[in-house]
Amino acid sequence: MFRFRTGKPEALLVHPGGPFWVNRDLGAWSIPKGEFREGEDPLAAAQREFEEETGFPARGEFIPLPPLKQPHGKIISAWAFEGEADPGRIKSNTFTLEWPPKSGRQQEFPEVDRAAWFSLDEARQKIVPGQIGFLDELEQVLQPPS
Repeated sequence: MFRFRTGKPEALLVHPGGPFWVNRDLGAWSIPKGEFREGEDPLAAAQREFEEETGFPARGEFIPLPPLKQPHGKIISAWAFEGEADPGRIKSNTFTLEWPPKSGRQQEFPEVDRAAWFSLDEARQKIVPGQIGFLDELEQVLQPPS
């Protein structure tokens, strides 16, 4: 999701929940994303995952961005869309994890513990390195024709 503030684009990024990410900031944020089910349309999966991780519906005109190969080999497909959301109102789904490790205790954590709007320059510092290309592509498609 992107929006314009004072004529400049901002991107909505999410911070992963759970104990591994709790004290990480730079290079830890992400676009809302997830796995798609067998036979599921990738755009429909992206819309579903966006809503599961933020609580906000993904609606609007979807702009396909070129897929990116991540450092570990996984390919991520993404779409941009213009919208508005209050990061303070995110509502994420949860996951269960044995925590502390080898304790035998299962704890539930949100997939996303917070969200925020960032200028594209600030977002490039916050986002996981393998996703910076999505911000570059977004900036390109939002440039007015010369």
